Amino acid sequence: MTDIRRSNEISLFQGVDWGTVLLYVAITIVGFLAVFSASYVEDKPISLDLDYAKHLMWMGIAYILALVILLLDRSVWHKFAYIFCALSILFVLTTFIPGLGKTVNGARAWIGVGGMTFQPMEIAKVGVSLAVARIMSEYGFSVQRFGDMARVGILLCIPVGIAVLQNDTGSGLVFFSLLFMFYREGLDNWICVPMIFLASLLILSFLLTPGVLLVALIFIFTFSAGMIMRDRWKVCVKYVAVLLFVSTLLFLLMSVVLNKDWNFYQCLLYTTGFSMVGVVIYAYRANIRKLYFLVLIFLASVICLPTSDMVFNHLKEHQQNRIRTFLGLSTDNDLLYNVSQSKIAIGSGGLFGKGFLEGAMTRYRQVPERHTDFIFCAIGEEFGFVGVVVLFTLFCSLILRLMRMGDRQLEGFGRIYCYCVASIIFFHCLINLGMTMGVVPVMGIPLPLVSYGGSSMIGFTVLIFVAIALDASPIKRQTSLRKW
Repeated sequence: MTDIRRSNEISLFQGVDWGTVLLYVAITIVGFLAVFSASYVEDKPISLDLDYAKHLMWMGIAYILALVILLLDRSVWHKFAYIFCALSILFVLTTFIPGLGKTVNGARAWIGVGGMTFQPMEIAKVGVSLAVARIMSEYGFSVQRFGDMARVGILLCIPVGIAVLQNDTGSGLVFFSLLFMFYREGLDNWICVPMIFLASLLILSFLLTPGVLLVALIFIFTFSAGMIMRDRWKVCVKYVAVLLFVSTLLFLLMSVVLNKDWNFYQCLLYTTGFSMVGVVIYAYRANIRKLYFLVLIFLASVICLPTSDMVFNHLKEHQQNRIRTFLGLSTDNDLLYNVSQSKIAIGSGGLFGKGFLEGAMTRYRQVPERHTDFIFCAIGEEFGFVGVVVLFTLFCSLILRLMRMGDRQLEGFGRIYCYCVASIIFFHCLINLGMTMGVVPVMGIPLPLVSYGGSSMIGFTVLIFVAIALDASPIKRQTSLRKW
């Protein structure tokens, strides 16, 4: 009778992390104020045609949706994770339906109904995160096992491939942020490190020659292999020395003795390719399974990085211009103007900002996409350095609380999902803020819960509140009560 009485005393929202809820509400309010300021027009009557009115409407819908998620049983998300993922992917594919799909800023990633547009990929982030959490929480799953990680990789390739077909590469890149979650789940850090370097090399590949890229890859992956094997650094040093020595002999043989038109890059490439056979044999005899995965990533990198020019040529013209301008290879006046105006607007805010509705550059449309992707400019100009620090603090607190929620989960599904959400929000913030300050190339990635847009607001609301709902489980509450 006592247990029944206690179970009846559990309130509807007991166990909810109200700190995270308050952070969510605070960020959305900051976002509304920024959108209002960036889109406010004096002497114009309020109507749903105005951006800030639409944003307020989407905030209301998001709040109601958040309440519904908290009322649902947490088991729903685990039981139907694969169904949610499949439906969200199908929803994304509707963008290719003639008459329904809509192209915005060169990306066919939107659907338009009755004058309203929605980006289905924002919902797909939820479905894919749930499916990844379901796969990785299965009994016997190991991030150290290649076959298990291959299943997750195939799943992630689906939305990334669709994003590429939609010409929305920014949304596709978001899924690579889950690398942080893989690291948390035990993926060897010396497998994560070369993957991070690869992202940098992919951008630098437009500046560096294939030979320099290949040498960089060899040293990066050899260093990673040395960290995996730890006490066998001599083997790695010998491998690099022998590789360079044999490549030099092959170059002298082909170019001097046989008078063939071979350069050192070709000799090094062929020698490295054949040496992978010896590396695999060594990994098998020494029983170092992690080297298999490292070799696979290396071979994929060697194949992909030299073809960056081909990939670059298949990008749309505006995407090529963004990359060229970022690398200093082009002087696209429009893009230079956009980033320059963004920096000026942020810098002009000073310490305390110009004041609410006093930001001339954002108010008078001197900053591009001032209420969407460049909404950070409005905050920097009107609220200054102090306002920026407050926004940073809110986002950092939200990400850290999501990670904390993940750490206190009693089962893998909730932990992995919470870290997926934290990774996605971190990546969005990093890229969006870097984009407005000219640190990374311009791409269509909104600032979570702040940028104008119903699909972004709904998508991040569902992401965050599913994590809150999983954290507010009766099992977790009862366990914490027993501890006290």
